[in-house]
Amino acid sequence: MAAVSQPTTSNPFPDVPDKPTVDGLEDVWVTRWRERDTYAFDRTMDRESVYSIDTPPPTVSGSLHVGHVFSYTHTDCIARFQRMRGKSVFYPMGWDDNGLPTERRVQNYFGVRCDPSLAYDPDVSPPAEVPKNDRDFLRVSRRTFVELCERLTAEDEKAFEALFRRLGLSVDWSLQYETINAVSRAASQRAFLRAVRRGDAYSAEAPTLWDTTFQTAVAQAELEDRERPGAYHRIAFDRVGAPAGEAVFIETTRPELIGSCVALVAHPDDERYRPLMGSRVLTPLFNVEVPVLAHPLADPAKGSGIAMICTFGDTTDVTWWRELQLPSRALIGRDGRFALDAPDWITDDAGRARYAELAGKTAHSAREAVVASLREVSALVGDPRPITHPVKFYEKGDKPLEIVTSRQWYIRNGGRDSSPDGLRAQLLARGDELQWHPDHMRQRYENWVSGLNGDWLVSRQRFFGVAVPVWYPLDDTGAPRYDEPILPDEASLPVDPASAAPPGFEASQRGVPGGFVADPDVMDTWATSSLTPQIVAGWERDPDLFARVFPMDLRPQGHDIIRTWLFSTVVRSNAEHSSLPWAHVALSGWILDPDRKKMGKSKGNAVTPLDMLTEFGSDAVRYWSASGRPGIDTAFDTGQMKVGRRLAMKILNVSKFVLGIPGAASSPSAPLALGSVVEPLDRAVLSRLAAVVQAATTAFEAYDYARALEVTEAFFWTFCDDYVELVKDRAYGGAGEAGQVSAVAALRVALDTQLRLFAPFLPFATEEVWSWWREGSLHHAPWPSASPLLEASAGADGATLAIVATALTGLRKAKTEAKVSQRTEVVRAFVTGSADQIALLEPARGDLSAAGKVAELTLTVSAVAELAISDVTLADQPVS
Repeated sequence: MAAVSQPTTSNPFPDVPDKPTVDGLEDVWVTRWRERDTYAFDRTMDRESVYSIDTPPPTVSGSLHVGHVFSYTHTDCIARFQRMRGKSVFYPMGWDDNGLPTERRVQNYFGVRCDPSLAYDPDVSPPAEVPKNDRDFLRVSRRTFVELCERLTAEDEKAFEALFRRLGLSVDWSLQYETINAVSRAASQRAFLRAVRRGDAYSAEAPTLWDTTFQTAVAQAELEDRERPGAYHRIAFDRVGAPAGEAVFIETTRPELIGSCVALVAHPDDERYRPLMGSRVLTPLFNVEVPVLAHPLADPAKGSGIAMICTFGDTTDVTWWRELQLPSRALIGRDGRFALDAPDWITDDAGRARYAELAGKTAHSAREAVVASLREVSALVGDPRPITHPVKFYEKGDKPLEIVTSRQWYIRNGGRDSSPDGLRAQLLARGDELQWHPDHMRQRYENWVSGLNGDWLVSRQRFFGVAVPVWYPLDDTGAPRYDEPILPDEASLPVDPASAAPPGFEASQRGVPGGFVADPDVMDTWATSSLTPQIVAGWERDPDLFARVFPMDLRPQGHDIIRTWLFSTVVRSNAEHSSLPWAHVALSGWILDPDRKKMGKSKGNAVTPLDMLTEFGSDAVRYWSASGRPGIDTAFDTGQMKVGRRLAMKILNVSKFVLGIPGAASSPSAPLALGSVVEPLDRAVLSRLAAVVQAATTAFEAYDYARALEVTEAFFWTFCDDYVELVKDRAYGGAGEAGQVSAVAALRVALDTQLRLFAPFLPFATEEVWSWWREGSLHHAPWPSASPLLEASAGADGATLAIVATALTGLRKAKTEAKVSQRTEVVRAFVTGSADQIALLEPARGDLSAAGKVAELTLTVSAVAELAISDVTLADQPVS
């Protein structure tokens, strides 16, 4: 057995630290990357050499959460891979800083409420201390409120950038944008105006889903169903002209809306109600005559099989109302309360008196009052039957939505177009064109587009957002002429209609008969976010940049906003450019807590990212993140982060060993000596490594970063635990100069290759090691190629390493069972296996003997296929 030679010279790479650590690497490399502009986009490259990313702009509403760390790491891994493939990576960062979440945060942070009726006062300041009750919040003008929004979002964005830098995102930070800045407002208003001129955008007064808390309309894509307790109330409607006591019984969960009932409806094939079609009934309590009608959406199996149509209790009521051409009899206003005055369709004195009891009440209070009155007149049959049913909410709201009639702006999205070659069909075809990762997410898009029942409602009755760039002329009575909107010239964008006068008018004509009035609304935040590819690519303001990056290569995002952000972006790009906005979409899953529930700030179970990054290190958190499969929900797991930290430390330590082998120095710029790798075990490890490079590359090309990490890590531990131990003696010269040169060359080739493979996942540890022996940044080094590894290992069998490692494991096991140190020498040992196995072992006999400290090693061919270690005799005691 050859003895391990001890170092006789100093470390050939003096920059290698004595005690490497992952602690503090973020501070070092974040600073250096910033100073060196490591991740700057090179806009001199042509489109074929550019890889462009439509980065999700996180909502600026306080702090980032663990889900951001998770999904943005996925994108960064892809960006780093593409950069190492030689692409100039266009990787911007935006901030989605307008919209309801920002308004809510500003209200609660400063203790203010926006009152658009107030005049601007530059001396107004928010309260020194936020009142405990929001009813005591200070009322401020719209301009003051917007200024507070801008002030707070600017601070939040600085904190977001600092955290993302610490996470190691390789973003070009010179490419930042905000969805409320002048560039974004101009792009959003330009796209809106062009949609108006094409006829793709229009305003209409129609039933609208309304959030009574935020006092704004809500789009279909922003809805979510939440299970809520309710009850079915069986209610008798007397038939007009029929004998007393003959009634029609309906069942409803919203008895408070009886006063807005416009008809009863049953399925046309329901034999129970066919005789009633065309007859009339009286609404209980209010004595209003309404017809009994037929419609195929009525479900014979639901309730009593016949339903009341109210304007409006739910979205089905809207469909019935539109298709049956019924009158509108709305009772609930935008504040969620019943109108103060009895409606003119209730003409009966007793009915008007009943209505007076409901005036000004919320829906909940009115329901209690109506149920009590129905009992009083014996129109309620039995007790209400408790149920749990889905109720529609705005995704960020706390109260059920109501449906009110209001004037809103819409953009056509195929929801009202089911013709074979219409817009819906075009958008479905775009979904087929798009490359989905994972592919099964395509179905979510198709289901959404196929299930749309209305156009995209884009106006919002809020304050901090992109203004709808429209004015309306006023007639001689001062009423707006909504069918004659006044549009600004594109050269004037961005424009605020609330402060600017339209073309052809003076400011003094605002609000006076014969003058003009501004549209009071802002656009939905998605109306701007749906243009992120155009905004970052310099649409119509930087044609050269636009040509180099658009259509973009990748849209990374969460699977839960396919119906909103992804779909709306496809709608806008299809309309403006007749193309997809990007070629690929990569979906990330949710982060789940230990109870398998989605983690998030609104759910109160989120984890603060900065604490994670501080405790485990950024590479460790990135390791956990990158282990999550594309599109798959992943459990929050600090155990995985600990594994990631251990991996990063092992990279530092094994690199210290490889680079610290004396007598084998080379300059940092010297090419790796692949031709020096001649020993069978060394060539076998390069053969195995070539297969890993191929597998990782294939996985990355399919956007499966998790698979790329998996195969890389599996090889790395084999490399550390087996190969390094097997060749350590030879690397120190124990088998002569030629053997040493081969071992050191193989070790350094393997280290160089693995650093590149790990670079997208663990950028800090890998960059640190790279700096010990290489010039420039690892993150601009070429992605490894399998070709030179295959050439250097031609004829080698990659299984050699596994066979020799199995034998070494057997020797270690024998020592462990004998309860002796692994340093204990072995007098003799026998290895048996198949002819193929022994043939692979034979050339590596010396490495196995040195690693196992075996003096006499006998290799014997056996009929048994499994490799076995037997008759191990230790220096001090026999082991059977």
